Amino acid sequence: MTTVTVGQAKQAVPDLRGVVARALVVALLIAIGLAMAAVDSRLAVFWAFGVTFGFILQRSRFCFASAFRDLFLLQDGRVMKAVLGGLAIATVGFALVQYNLTPSLAAGRLPFNAGVVPLGLHLLLGGVLFGVGMVVAGGCTSGSLYRIGEGYVGSLVAVGGMMVGLAFIHFTWNWWWENYISRQPLVWLPPTLGWGGAVVLVLLVLAAAASFIIWIESRASAFAIVRPASPQEDAAGFSAKLRSLLRSVFVKGWPAIVGGVALGGLNVMFYLFERPVGVVNEVGRWSEGVLNLIGLPPPAHAGGVGPCAVTDASPTLLTWGLMINGGIILGSFAASVLAGEFRLRVPRQARRYGQSFGGGILMGYGAGLAAGCTLGGFFSAIPSLGLNGWFFGASLAVGALIGIQVIRRIS
Repeated sequence: MTTVTVGQAKQAVPDLRGVVARALVVALLIAIGLAMAAVDSRLAVFWAFGVTFGFILQRSRFCFASAFRDLFLLQDGRVMKAVLGGLAIATVGFALVQYNLTPSLAAGRLPFNAGVVPLGLHLLLGGVLFGVGMVVAGGCTSGSLYRIGEGYVGSLVAVGGMMVGLAFIHFTWNWWWENYISRQPLVWLPPTLGWGGAVVLVLLVLAAAASFIIWIESRASAFAIVRPASPQEDAAGFSAKLRSLLRSVFVKGWPAIVGGVALGGLNVMFYLFERPVGVVNEVGRWSEGVLNLIGLPPPAHAGGVGPCAVTDASPTLLTWGLMINGGIILGSFAASVLAGEFRLRVPRQARRYGQSFGGGILMGYGAGLAAGCTLGGFFSAIPSLGLNGWFFGASLAVGALIGIQVIRRIS
């Protein structure tokens, strides 16, 4: 006869609740996917992409803001090297996709949905504003979305600030377009360097950037904190090995480089299906929806620059952008629940709300002006072989350096 102690019985209750909670979250994701498939199979695919993206972001703690901030502030380049790894994977994959879309460069047209936008000072200004904002707010657009899924209230405030910043761009975009952006060139490398030359050049620059990061880390290595090695699990037998594998996927944090490579590969799959990943367009749509609700409809947007630019509001509620952004939030939510990490995180200091909101405004205006954020304007633009991605990336670095000085003063 088996005897169960009172302590064991009490421990079993929360375990059962945890199992039920995890099952409900997974069921919710599947139910939404099936509901979207009943409406439009494309929506279900975008939903699956968004959920997977959010899951990877949360598991690997992959955030562009921390990539720049950790490199400049702590001389820790792990996340930035992961970003470069993802860019390298996506560059090769995007080139193959674009070649199939536009095999003849003589036609003088860009591949459909390529992240190539006019090159000009507006990119530099937008990148600096976004770089400052993401460091001050504590996360970029995708970083804020996945942290909402983890329960961060400050990130929700940051996205609210982004909507305000994008509201300003809704009312000023036409001025920018008519007086400056429409006159700037589109610089796409393959017509000048050929497909092979463009890809090799991008990979060489990425390798040079990685070498520079390693040099920065080596200078700080004398002061590096030695992290204790994780205890090795002695998994013997099939069931033990399977539990160890599942724990590595769903409970333990992933190395940043794993997240970067996975996101780069997923971005290629995004493009194979329809378009590179981007999230600003949908946040701009939320902003325009609020403006319409309060009786301040913005004017129709002139021009059209890239797949991530803010556009006129869609007449339908269910869009590809909603599937991606909503999928990132709920994918991250599911990952944090499965790992037992979800909890509501409310800022302890009131100034954190202002910091998140103000940083969000800068991010929103900068992303709207540059027609993309760290995802669409950087992580998808460089693999698109456009020079604009490098301009935006360099200005992000400058903005992040300024943002670090800002948070040092206000902390």
